[in-house]
Amino acid sequence: MTEVTRILARYIVEAKPEDVPAAVKREALRSFLNWLGCAVGGSIHPTLDRTVDALGAFFGQEQATVLGRSERVDILNAALLNGISGHVFDFDDTHLKTIIHPAGPVAAAILALAEHQPVSGVDFLHAFILGVETECRIGNAVYPAHYDIGWHITGTAGVFGAAAAAGKLLGLNEQQMVWALGIAGTQSSGFREMFGTMCKSFHPGRAAQNGLTAALLAKRNFTSSDRVIEAPRGFAHVMSTARNFGEITEGLGDHFEISLNTYKPFACGIVIHPSIDGCVQLRNENGLVAEDIASIELEVHPLVLELTGKKTPRTGLEGKFSVYHSCAVAIIHGAAGETEYDDAVVANPEVIALRDRITASASSSIREDEVKIRLTKRDGTIIEKHVAHAIGSLERPMSDADLEAKFTHLSEPVVGADVTAKLIQLCWALEGLSDVGEIARTGANLSKKN
Repeated sequence: MTEVTRILARYIVEAKPEDVPAAVKREALRSFLNWLGCAVGGSIHPTLDRTVDALGAFFGQEQATVLGRSERVDILNAALLNGISGHVFDFDDTHLKTIIHPAGPVAAAILALAEHQPVSGVDFLHAFILGVETECRIGNAVYPAHYDIGWHITGTAGVFGAAAAAGKLLGLNEQQMVWALGIAGTQSSGFREMFGTMCKSFHPGRAAQNGLTAALLAKRNFTSSDRVIEAPRGFAHVMSTARNFGEITEGLGDHFEISLNTYKPFACGIVIHPSIDGCVQLRNENGLVAEDIASIELEVHPLVLELTGKKTPRTGLEGKFSVYHSCAVAIIHGAAGETEYDDAVVANPEVIALRDRITASASSSIREDEVKIRLTKRDGTIIEKHVAHAIGSLERPMSDADLEAKFTHLSEPVVGADVTAKLIQLCWALEGLSDVGEIARTGANLSKKN
């Protein structure tokens, strides 16, 4: 059997920043910018408050920043907390081929590490790209079978990406990188059953923390299996019913998975985005209000109902996995940002009433980023909308200006306009920084008592 783990480890160790095309580096900057805005914004979510309340007594040395907050904690807990906050709004990036949210586990791990040891922007960006490459290639090898049996692939694959990126910055040799991947793999976890709860964002947080732990252990020659990915009792065979190792080993350095990254205009599960996009268009084009509408019928990809078929969500987190709630707020508010997934909005009688008039049917002929909508008005008028590709997809990508506006919307309420503008500036200037830890320190909210 091909030494899949070693081939990947060798590539990570030997890869050089100058071998990465400029366009790939630019997409990596966009990915990091998008994640950082989500992490600062998500820092005020109750999930973070409860995590800090529960674990605060056990935090170690004040080594690293918790973005958007006043606490300074040890780097392992910083990776955990920033990994949670970056995903808690479900507003972060998506590698559509696998539905991995790749930035979070990797960025949270190495941003914490960058406050513990000097890391240049060039090295940070390169490690970030390699971490994303690692987790997405491993995800490619087992998707969709791995996902279909119930694993949350951002958590299960993300831990490998965090270990690879942190290991690159720690200067691991080939054997140490093999061990780092092995230590990461034996910690791989996260169940789709947790979607709609605080545990969903816990998955990328723990992946960041565990991946960083793996790299730190490997640096000290802590051993693991040399075949964590390909062995009969390793990751790909134990955690998936099908696998293609060529997705991991072929074309390393020739193309980069981060080039396929996409960014969310809506703060919810990616498969709902076509439906929201279509409903917002119908609202704006026809001046619709909820009272006008007798019914809305959606024809969607089967994964939409499997992942987001919650008919009666009770909380904002559950609302993110309800195509019915999401379409209702798209009509009523013309948006589906974090505000529209507040607990109070989920419980709003007007939203509930419209939600109950929305139905959805699955069709295998519909792609994941597509929807057909049939809206019937109370006067009998029928309006139809077909969204071939949702906004935010590779075919209709968010621009740099869109990402900056999203960042500003998320960050300003937490750290203010001046800090937000500085963070955006630092992200775009990342490659020129001598100390990436400056970004994390700038993102602290020292004026707020959390």
